[in-house]
Amino acid sequence: MKLNEMTITGLRKMLDKREIRPSEILDAVYARIEAVENKVQAYLITTKDEAYKSAKEAESAIMENRASLLTGIPVAVKDNMCTKGILTTCASKILYNFIPPYESTVTERMKTQHYLLTGKTNMDEFAMGSSTENSAYYPSKNPWDTGCVPGGSSGGSAAAVAADECIAALGSDTGGSIRQPASLCGVVGLKPTYGAVSRYGLVAFASSLDQIGPLTKTVEDTALLLKVIGGHDPKDSTSAPAEMTDFAGVIGQDIKGMRIGIPKEYFIGGLDSEVEASVKNAIKKLESLGAIPVEISLPHTEYAVATYYVIATSEASSNLARYDGVKYGFRRDGKDLLDMYMKTRAEGFGPEVKRRIMLGTFALSSGYYDAYYRKAQQVRTLLKNDFDKAFEQVDVIATPTAPTVAFRFGEKTTDPLQMYLSDIFTISINLAGVPAISLPCGFAVNGLPIGLQLIGKHFDEASVLKAAYAFEQSTEWHKRKPGL
Repeated sequence: MKLNEMTITGLRKMLDKREIRPSEILDAVYARIEAVENKVQAYLITTKDEAYKSAKEAESAIMENRASLLTGIPVAVKDNMCTKGILTTCASKILYNFIPPYESTVTERMKTQHYLLTGKTNMDEFAMGSSTENSAYYPSKNPWDTGCVPGGSSGGSAAAVAADECIAALGSDTGGSIRQPASLCGVVGLKPTYGAVSRYGLVAFASSLDQIGPLTKTVEDTALLLKVIGGHDPKDSTSAPAEMTDFAGVIGQDIKGMRIGIPKEYFIGGLDSEVEASVKNAIKKLESLGAIPVEISLPHTEYAVATYYVIATSEASSNLARYDGVKYGFRRDGKDLLDMYMKTRAEGFGPEVKRRIMLGTFALSSGYYDAYYRKAQQVRTLLKNDFDKAFEQVDVIATPTAPTVAFRFGEKTTDPLQMYLSDIFTISINLAGVPAISLPCGFAVNGLPIGLQLIGKHFDEASVLKAAYAFEQSTEWHKRKPGL
């Protein structure tokens, strides 16, 4: 196996035994990027010089027995996380020249362990989308079929991991933006509990929904990366005052007696038959490992998409008001201040971002706030209560991650509602603030991957990872590679 095809855990053992050097892993990763990036387009920028400089520091740390979990490991970072001195654009024209003067907490934590930043990955502009077609620069491609989307908005990160153009990556998830591309690209993606991972330095889309998480090749690697980036951060007022558990002792445990909830609302019309069959087979596999399936109901699920698109767009409207061409980023001069604002924002933002800003501004406007935003927050409480009630009966909940496998480019761009429904099974999780993972559970006849979603209680990533690892180790789906 080539070094770029390996996992964090596999490389960690070799690095600690000094069988390989960090620079050798980078050589393999950048050779792979050179070979396939023109087909995949996972990256907006690569950071080769910085990575090799970090590799020297990592090698010194290893030689001096100061190595940590990520020392010498190449990781890609979604382009909405601030990296000091390195371009951060959110795949938007309005931030085309923005170089942050500070580091996000998650990348700072990885830096202290001497990780190797391979580059910043492509995404839907400001994380608004489900296909990476909303990038202001170019769409990323699905490594399993380059005529298909990789999902979104963390499509570049998922595609880079699937194509072995990095060892692992970070993404952000507001309504499914880690899990849906993980499902479509056949990798593992985790959205942690809201507040479990610091959002400091993450460019905000919807502040009450956004969460940073890992995209990796295995469940074990996801647990490891979560351990590094998670935990309390005083710089983030929404960060939970608790340290991240070490999951090493949890994964690998027996899941006998674990109760797996099967919500009837997630197996509905519109769900692709191959996806349904694969997910139901995955549930049977968990049952064969000793888990107990329990039919449950999440009765307010049907209101999740409408609720999400009021709350998320309202928060986006507020958060994106800061991009006005005055202090940084793209600017178009006008005859007066208002004209400058209008020209800058009209040219700087793409159509999907403008659509969401307008929807959110309307929902927050005088006379409509109570009818839309307040009502949506009330329904959000009902959705959270559904999960709380369900978790009185079960330990984790199993559902499909996405209703279909990866779709073709252009298939849903003319119908925003169809695109929004791509996240129908992931949105409720963000509204409730609970953790959820997507991992490969099969392939459709056309060779495209299918994802299983496992959802847990607040701050119970341990149960989610335990069940996911047990399933993964009893199947071979995660071992398949796309034939780029």
